[in-house]
Amino acid sequence: MTHVVDEVPLTLEGAPPKTLGLLDQGALWANLAVSLLGFSGALFLLDPLGGEPLSVAAALTAAVVGSLVGTAMVGLSAIPGTQTGQPAMVLLRGLFGARLSYIPTVLNIVQMIGWGAFELWVISKGAMAIFGDAVPYQVWVVVAGVLTTSLTIWPLGSIRLLRRYVTAGVIVSLIWFAVDFLPQAPPQSGGSWTAFAPAVDYVIALSVSWVPIAADFARHSRSSRAAFTGVVGGYTLAQVACLGLGVYAVAIAGSAAVAADGTVVFGPFVAAPLGALFFAILVLREADQSFANVYSTTVSLQNLMPRVDRRVISVVIGVLTTAIALVVDVMSYGAFLGVIGAVFVPMFAVLAVDYFLLGGASRWNTGEHAPARWSMLAPWALGFVAYWLTTSTPTVPAWDAFWQSVRDGIGFARQPWMNGALGAALVAALVTLAIGLVAKRVRKRAVRRGSAARR
Repeated sequence: MTHVVDEVPLTLEGAPPKTLGLLDQGALWANLAVSLLGFSGALFLLDPLGGEPLSVAAALTAAVVGSLVGTAMVGLSAIPGTQTGQPAMVLLRGLFGARLSYIPTVLNIVQMIGWGAFELWVISKGAMAIFGDAVPYQVWVVVAGVLTTSLTIWPLGSIRLLRRYVTAGVIVSLIWFAVDFLPQAPPQSGGSWTAFAPAVDYVIALSVSWVPIAADFARHSRSSRAAFTGVVGGYTLAQVACLGLGVYAVAIAGSAAVAADGTVVFGPFVAAPLGALFFAILVLREADQSFANVYSTTVSLQNLMPRVDRRVISVVIGVLTTAIALVVDVMSYGAFLGVIGAVFVPMFAVLAVDYFLLGGASRWNTGEHAPARWSMLAPWALGFVAYWLTTSTPTVPAWDAFWQSVRDGIGFARQPWMNGALGAALVAALVTLAIGLVAKRVRKRAVRRGSAARR
């Protein structure tokens, strides 16, 4: 009898099992789209510019449009993972070469550890909203860290567990809170469509933050269609529901209070009938976010250390992430993580064009000695610049001021309709396409010259 491997291989050299179907992928991405602080994010969806609030209809439309655009990018970045069986950072060997792929790999490791610590903080604050100060914050961080690390040891089993049990509980919880919030929330009237484009920009940013990890899970998908549809369908439906519910939660908690402290939005959830029970389900579900970040850190490190047991890496990263959540102000770290995250939108636009349009799928080299492709750094860098010239999302004041000075210096005026993620993706894609077409012409000329010389 043939033994069926149903877990992730321990090293990068093992063949990845293809065990995740459409429901597994859809449940995973639906759960990732529901975030505890995603509810407070509705505040920025409604008024992304501060002072020009959207109508509820405009905000919900922005949530749908932004989610579809953002998840389409994530879904496209997942497909090469399914087809090659390689995690995201290893895929970059085919784009940049093995050695150059270490640069984005290190950046991804930094941001994944940071996001993992942030999620442990969110889980602990959510638990404290239910139980108060009876259990100290530090205890919740350690408990969440142990749970997160355990999930990363058996990642595919964890995903199947989420699909079978947790997803149903999340759906019931969201419906329960929606039924409670709608009658008691203040009337949601007024507003306009003026800030619609920045609102879409904000929602796209929420979605595309998952681009660097999509292939880490899609490599285990049974088909490219299942991977793409699971991302777009599962994430879009859940994110729109999360933001829609957040509109009413913010209205109940008070927008000023939520702006000062995002965890204030937990209050209406806990205060609802049976709210502590259903909110506890959402708090427990938040562990899938920390799990995804720690697991992706692990497989990213395997790009640098392909023969090290992933379980060892997972434990080390789990301990490190927990330690950071215990001692670091993760809220101040969030803006820095947003700066790093902007690296990956143009990068995966470059990958998508090269892989899907320029014949890369047939020659993708993910070997440890893949040759350097320096030309691919140019569209990545130009896309990164385009992101910061066109984005409306504020980050670190000094960083934002620098890019405003760049706009002033070149005479560029950012328009309200401009979108950072789309601008970066478009510039990176067009430059990649141009480089690819020029390289193709050069190769054809070289072939013709070679043929003529042989005659």
